[in-house]
Amino acid sequence: MITLLSGGTGTPKLIRGMRQVLHDSDLAVIVNTAEDMWVSGNHLSPDIDTVLYLFAGILNTETWWGIRGDSFETNRYLERIGMPESIAIGDRDRGIHIARGNLLREGKTLTEATAKIGSALGVEATVIPMCDSPVTTYVATENGPMHFQEYWVTHRGNVEITGIIREYDTPPVATDAVLDLIERSDAVIIGPSNPVTSIGPILECAGVREALMDAYVIAISPFIGSRPVSGPAAALMKAWGRSPDSNGTREAYGDIVDLFVQDIDDGIECEGSLRLKTMMTGPRESESLAWDILSIVEGQRQRIAGEQPKR
Repeated sequence: MITLLSGGTGTPKLIRGMRQVLHDSDLAVIVNTAEDMWVSGNHLSPDIDTVLYLFAGILNTETWWGIRGDSFETNRYLERIGMPESIAIGDRDRGIHIARGNLLREGKTLTEATAKIGSALGVEATVIPMCDSPVTTYVATENGPMHFQEYWVTHRGNVEITGIIREYDTPPVATDAVLDLIERSDAVIIGPSNPVTSIGPILECAGVREALMDAYVIAISPFIGSRPVSGPAAALMKAWGRSPDSNGTREAYGDIVDLFVQDIDDGIECEGSLRLKTMMTGPRESESLAWDILSIVEGQRQRIAGEQPKR
């Protein structure tokens, strides 16, 4: 079993490659939920939906969110009647949000709701949220806290930010499902997603770092030099008090990482890292990186097997 920590678009691109090498049933994904929000009475969980739609074969891989070929009639009509939404939500995508919202209102946990929706979509991989309690990432601005989705989707990151705020009623705790999955995995891959908003919230769930200390963990940098491959990671890293590069990412993850991977063209020197082609501009590049990562995992598995005493 290979488990990936995912959020945003970087890790899903790697998952796309992993699916060409492994069966979906051999893959598991622990997903960031700190960008979840209620929109028009329905529950939006963007990172979970991206992963579910990818495994279901319906993801819009031009945008890496939403359902391919979706319509937006409801969204447009809400705008017409003077009740515009801050995020453009497709009609079929909205159906998933409605279903999730109803399940949560019925008393189901987010883990249970995710499993039910995944089953309905025919997903064979294990996809679970990082925790079952609400967590929200805000960015600090001169006008006060702003939800990350508003910062990135509505304003496209064109807002000066001075800090990162994680808001919750109770501190997030990893579920037993998350901890069990980490324990059973041959390796845990921290994909090239945003360290601040996609991976950071997962690592902040109580129990996750301790579990990862006993796992074989490979982390892939989302930076090439001081520029992220995509998204607002540079501004967010600065607001988080870390350098916007591979060194800042490596430091943020700390001693849970057994192998850190940088792109071959990354001009930043990060001691002890492995250099690979990490730019996933298409399916072939995603599959190539997946093969590279899985060959490392297999080598580690063989080393562990070789250390076992003979009976």
